[in-house]
Amino acid sequence: MNTIVIQYCFRLPDNSSEDFKLELNPRNLELTGNIPTSLPEWSRLDFHQCPHCPLDVVTHPYCPLATNIVNIVQKFDGLLSYDKIRMDVITQERRISQHTTVQKGISSMMGLVIATCGCPHASFFKAMGRFHLPLASNEETIFRATSMYLLAQYFLKMEGRHADLELEGLTKIYHNIQIVNAAIANRLRSTSMSDSSINAIIILDNFAKNLPYAIEKSLKNLRYLFSPFLT
Repeated sequence: MNTIVIQYCFRLPDNSSEDFKLELNPRNLELTGNIPTSLPEWSRLDFHQCPHCPLDVVTHPYCPLATNIVNIVQKFDGLLSYDKIRMDVITQERRISQHTTVQKGISSMMGLVIATCGCPHASFFKAMGRFHLPLASNEETIFRATSMYLLAQYFLKMEGRHADLELEGLTKIYHNIQIVNAAIANRLRSTSMSDSSINAIIILDNFAKNLPYAIEKSLKNLRYLFSPFLT
């Protein structure tokens, strides 16, 4: 199996470029070669550690999520959230180009990095990372997250195990990722010179907060998409 490569290329306001080549192990869908050799103190596991983190500082001295966003935070630290940039995302299958803001571009890339960084609470999003959709809207994220979760329930059912069709487990997953987002934002507030990376996390957290509400109240808004199945 070949390494899965997703490239993020940014053209910045001063016409300079920042390029990120993110490589996923095809077997476990985790990032490889993305952690710098020199790590800052704010990436240590016990620095604003998530209160529900299952990792032990003895075996994991550094937070897998924090270490995988070090390069992103450092390279964009001088930019403001609403600075305009051009972003190109290149995969084996396609190229997506978009004029957007720094915070939205970083948020899109961080969503992929968080899903594939090795954080136990983010591991449920590996499938979404494998089929990454840059700059996904709220509706797209709801569709993809619920579809991913229900496909996982199908595989559980095929193995004779309990399938959660009420999506209670998905709500719990998103509750846990909200706690992760809050802890990562606290790390960044302690070190970042600008607000771009912090606001990128806030954008992701807004998705995380909206999805449980959508499960409870708004999935019916997607029902029309499946009318051929329901007739």
